Amino acid sequence: MKAVTVQRLSISIILTVCLGCGQSSVLLRSADRLELKGVFVVIRPDDPNSATYAVDCSSPAHWDGDTMYVFYSWGHPYRASGPDVFHLSSDTERASFDNESSWQRGDRWSESTHKADDGKVYMWYHNEPPGWPATTAPRIGAMVSTDNGLNWHDMGIVVEAPAGSDNPQTTNKYFNGGNGDFSVIADRKKEYFYFFISTYHKNKGEQGVSTARMKYKDRDDPKGKVFKWHRGKWAEAGLGGNVTPIFPAAIDWHKPNADAFWGPSVHFNTYLDSWVMLLNRAKDKDWTQEGIYISFNRDLANSSGWTKPAKILDASELEKSKWYPQVMGLDAGKQETDKLAGKTARLFVAGVSKWEIVFLRSGEKIASEKFKDNLNE
Repeated sequence: MKAVTVQRLSISIILTVCLGCGQSSVLLRSADRLELKGVFVVIRPDDPNSATYAVDCSSPAHWDGDTMYVFYSWGHPYRASGPDVFHLSSDTERASFDNESSWQRGDRWSESTHKADDGKVYMWYHNEPPGWPATTAPRIGAMVSTDNGLNWHDMGIVVEAPAGSDNPQTTNKYFNGGNGDFSVIADRKKEYFYFFISTYHKNKGEQGVSTARMKYKDRDDPKGKVFKWHRGKWAEAGLGGNVTPIFPAAIDWHKPNADAFWGPSVHFNTYLDSWVMLLNRAKDKDWTQEGIYISFNRDLANSSGWTKPAKILDASELEKSKWYPQVMGLDAGKQETDKLAGKTARLFVAGVSKWEIVFLRSGEKIASEKFKDNLNE
């Protein structure tokens, strides 16, 4: 891990991270509130006043021509579209799965998407099978669409925890084990898809944020083609294999005072020429948010190359669930999304953006005199 320095300011946060070739920094500054529409849900069935629009995972996006498509999930994905992230449709369309009538294995959330050159859109979903009365063990499946994600063909489960790795004595509010809450992204050469997975194994040594990968060419036949990173090799099966976390849990997920990073969201930043990961940090068994963190890496294949996560937002500054950090790139001409961004992007948490996130190269000065004055105080 590489050293990080964090300086907190009254109006902004300056984060200086030591990358392999020098120092880069991240600036968060306030912006007009922007909220993704999300899915209409009743949070508490016995309380009609709890009805709201919300998102319950990352909201992946892709472009087709001049149209941006974004997916919101609350147990099932819905699609919105528009000319950019600021002008998405207020109405959403419910996505359809080709196996819905026979499916009995729990809800499916759309976490990541990828649009291939041939027009197909690939989606990876977080699935929570029916389990014990209060907890489950998530797993990851893959789908493909030929109509920009309105209709999907389910290609099956591609990542799952080892058999017997659940903890029936867990105190965790939601999970007794499993692999889920993840991000999938293709490398720049389209040789591999890389999976960044939250792992909830009964053994603390396999808890945290872990990685896996699959050859890009296997995207239409993915089952059995994903391999997890374990002890320095991409050799463990995606279905049932073990992991070596890149960010291990500090305190066991299954204890009341759990302390762990989870829910990674990864994009490639063209301005820094670097991969960027955003993370949640849970501070107890109830998943109470401690804050939002950031990490960097020049090479997805180098699992040990991620910088030590550094805090950029405290939970006190967040709304709603306070989970699910992600960027949305703003340059429609470059078709930026949650997977691709430049110098300036919007930072979302739980579908709400109140910030611009600005990436600065080594030695680059802060453009705003206001922020410069704060830095000198």
